[in-house]
Amino acid sequence: MLLAVPVFAGDLTKIRVVVTTAGGKPVDRAGVRVAFQSGHSIVKLGKSVRTSWEMRTTQEGVAEIPELPKGKILIQVNAKNFQTFGDTFDVDEDERTIEVKLNPPQRQYSAH
Repeated sequence: MLLAVPVFAGDLTKIRVVVTTAGGKPVDRAGVRVAFQSGHSIVKLGKSVRTSWEMRTTQEGVAEIPELPKGKILIQVNAKNFQTFGDTFDVDEDERTIEVKLNPPQRQYSAH
């Protein structure tokens, strides 16, 4: 009996983004964008692999991102009444939870 196993299956990761306020409360409906930047091969036996996702968090502040290639992954989070967050993470695990704490907006000031 011959089993077909995808050669590059080990090169994919699942990301879970947890978005909270600085005080630890979950942020509902925050916009989350996750994009593969560089790293491991994104070829998977001729099947196209999606390399970016855009979604909103749940009431618990969680966004579950399906499989992406392992490597450098850009995560951007924006929510009403909070500063925008953006950072690149180096992901080599099969599954990873990334916690993002959003800060309130800074006060506006004028230099004049």
